[in-house]
Amino acid sequence: MSTTPNTPDAVVYDKVFTTPLDKAARFSFDEQVVACFPDMIRRSVPGYGQMLAMLPIFAKRHCQFGQTNEAGKRISRVYDLGCSLGGATMALLNEAGGFTADQLQIKAVDISPAMTEKATRVLAENYPDHDIEVITADIRGFQLEPCDMVILNLTLQFLPPEDRTQVLQTIYNALNDGGILVLTEKTHTGDEQDDAWLVERYYDFKRANGYSELEISGKRNALENVLITDTLDTHHKRLSEVGFCRSLTWFQFLNFASMIAFK
Repeated sequence: MSTTPNTPDAVVYDKVFTTPLDKAARFSFDEQVVACFPDMIRRSVPGYGQMLAMLPIFAKRHCQFGQTNEAGKRISRVYDLGCSLGGATMALLNEAGGFTADQLQIKAVDISPAMTEKATRVLAENYPDHDIEVITADIRGFQLEPCDMVILNLTLQFLPPEDRTQVLQTIYNALNDGGILVLTEKTHTGDEQDDAWLVERYYDFKRANGYSELEISGKRNALENVLITDTLDTHHKRLSEVGFCRSLTWFQFLNFASMIAFK
């Protein structure tokens, strides 16, 4: 059976910020964002496709089939935390990954009911034979079962900074020895001049993808105090503090970076 995702829905272009918003308006993953999310993420996150493409490669190396499903079969359990529409899950199950339908058990979690409702439908349509559970929950209070891999893709940045260590500790505790966390985030350097240059080049990237000045400024204002970035040093220090034996930055494109942490 082909595992190339069906795309029956017409492409909905991101026009969320094409009209001025109230200055107090804040970004949220509501129905309007869900409708255009694939276009938004493609045009707003540099290197997103490359980061997803590496997930099955990492999984093939580090998933050790250390868990057992309800039928008693050895599987690898993978968590996609902050799954949005299931992009990371679909990347893992791509034919290039080489996993059979009964090898991975994926639990995809997101706090947005609008996201999980659509993710449930899309994943069920495209991967009916796979063990995938989509869960609507706040990952700050979510208990993980033992697992081999956790994906935290552009999610930690939306949590209050004081809650981030606890989430990472929960992930570390759930991972089997040899398991991995893939953590992707928007970052800053802490150097005012470098950060200014990176931000401007990021806006150039968005302009090249068709966003207007109104859209760029509107989204920037809506994300203020909603998306709070850390430096890479802060991320790696936090990963070490919760117990990961090592971590490294394996991918960076402008102010977006992806890290991998090893237990």
